[in-house]
Amino acid sequence: MRKKYAAVCALVIAAATLNAADPAHAEPAHAIAMQGDPALPADFQTLPYANPDAPQGGTMRYCVFGNFDNLNPVIVRGALTTARGIWFDKEFGNLVFEPLMQRSPDEPFTMYGLIAKTVETDDERNFVEFRLDPKAKFSDGHPITPEDVLFTVRMLREHGRPMYANWLRPAVKIEKVGDDGVRFTFDETADRETPLLISGLPVLPEHAFDEKTFEQTTLKPVIGSGPYVIADVKPGQEITYEKNPDYWAKDLPIRAGMFNYDRIVIDYYRDSNAQFEGFKKGNCHIYLEGDPSHWRTAYNFPAVTDGRVIKETFHTGAPANMLGFVFNTRREIFADRQVRKALSMLFDFEWANKTLYYDAYQRTGSFFQNSELSALGRPASDKEKALLAPYPGEVDPEVMDGTYRPTVSDGSGSDRKVMRAALDQFEAAGYRFEGRQLVGPDNKPLTFEILVQSPEQVKMAEAYTRTLGRLGIAANVRLVDDSQYQARKDGFDYDMIIGVYSASLSPGAEQSYRWSSKAKDVNGSFNYAGTADPAIDALIDDIVAARSREDFVAAVRAYDRVLISGHYVVPLFHLPEQRLARWAFIKHPETTPLYGYQLPTFWRAPQ
Repeated sequence: MRKKYAAVCALVIAAATLNAADPAHAEPAHAIAMQGDPALPADFQTLPYANPDAPQGGTMRYCVFGNFDNLNPVIVRGALTTARGIWFDKEFGNLVFEPLMQRSPDEPFTMYGLIAKTVETDDERNFVEFRLDPKAKFSDGHPITPEDVLFTVRMLREHGRPMYANWLRPAVKIEKVGDDGVRFTFDETADRETPLLISGLPVLPEHAFDEKTFEQTTLKPVIGSGPYVIADVKPGQEITYEKNPDYWAKDLPIRAGMFNYDRIVIDYYRDSNAQFEGFKKGNCHIYLEGDPSHWRTAYNFPAVTDGRVIKETFHTGAPANMLGFVFNTRREIFADRQVRKALSMLFDFEWANKTLYYDAYQRTGSFFQNSELSALGRPASDKEKALLAPYPGEVDPEVMDGTYRPTVSDGSGSDRKVMRAALDQFEAAGYRFEGRQLVGPDNKPLTFEILVQSPEQVKMAEAYTRTLGRLGIAANVRLVDDSQYQARKDGFDYDMIIGVYSASLSPGAEQSYRWSSKAKDVNGSFNYAGTADPAIDALIDDIVAARSREDFVAAVRAYDRVLISGHYVVPLFHLPEQRLARWAFIKHPETTPLYGYQLPTFWRAPQ
């Protein structure tokens, strides 16, 4: 049973030394998994998706859209304009700062030792203790010490982005252990994910930061422990990284076949067309493609024809992200679940996919589609039914028995059967036709605004409003600039937006900030839909508390059923694979890990 601390328990960050014979200690391990055991043994020699014999050297040039004016990647200021690659970059990797432990993209959620050579915790995960690798050092030669970890925690709590404070909130005591260890002790608000989240924290050098100015943006190159150092900065235009020849972890198995270039240059483009033109000219070497129309029509230039540029697709074992029109249920017009269901039926995917997207997409119906976590096409198990029993009526019968699918039209753009079925739902909710308008129980026409931020979103929204108009629903599309969009989104000042809910094989605490009642009224949270449902709250708790994979899968599927049945979004579509174009001299390993290609494992062929 988790130890409960008295209300007077102080939040301590101390430099005390614990008794090494403390019976609460478990055996030190090389890795920690969310459920079950890590896939790789302590003596593994390389990651299964990396090529330890990859050639080293050369320059990689990436191209990105946007600009940058900050090099401190953990502060609130400049959060949207921090240079790519420094830290927490899911595409380019952590080039400058590193975490205590490294996540493996070939497993649902497992962390392997990096700066922390070992990790200890107990069965209840009341604490986690890290022992630092004695070889670990920053790029300026200073060794990484427990004091650096304590400094990092203090800076993240005082000045860091909200997610770091959330990860650290359960830690009521943080203290130095011996000469090389740090121990985090948790209160009852922690869960099984907490030690893994904390193991993913960066480690910042105390000697290289001024606490008085830490929260301010900076363009002065920062010092980290990663494989690269910042060599040149052209604000808003280009940042250049050079490999540190004395990188402390270059011979560790966790780094074999990783970060293979001598130099990485990231060029910034203010226009997406110019960005692609830069790729065509060879000014950047990889282009990550997300537009199926562009994928089909734009790659007819000579370098593709003669084989110098290669178009490639990758299949993953990760669930598809949920892209959809998000109802703001804080608005009275969207408070009725039956109305949301009827509106969801009116997105004509078959017409849009054929007419606008060259039939490139697949329809999304689950928040964890294409994975074992999805409820789509699966009847509820006994475990799921037991979890859902306290909340009768939360799950639609067809979602419970696995027969639910998003509405399928005939692709004509005016399927009368679909519109009749949607109208039946509206009528059951008290709506009626007056002239050419659909009018609600309050005698007001059904009308709302779809807030968008890009021409591509305009195209999606107009495809939707086209069908809505046929049923007398006036939906207006409003395109605003990025700053206005962000402000309105943060303040929940919208009727409907287009949102993306990223999916993984290890959903956990992040779900609370997307869907829980406690996040509903927190400005800037990801609870775009405004949900406040006891069933959702309870199932999130079940997910993070699950110890076995079987219990975890049951909890996530039950959760998926509740989200689907709530009709909080109009599900749109997803690409069935990852798409990437590369110049032929850029190579990659043959093995694709569970979460898809990993750019840090790519290399440049010797010339």
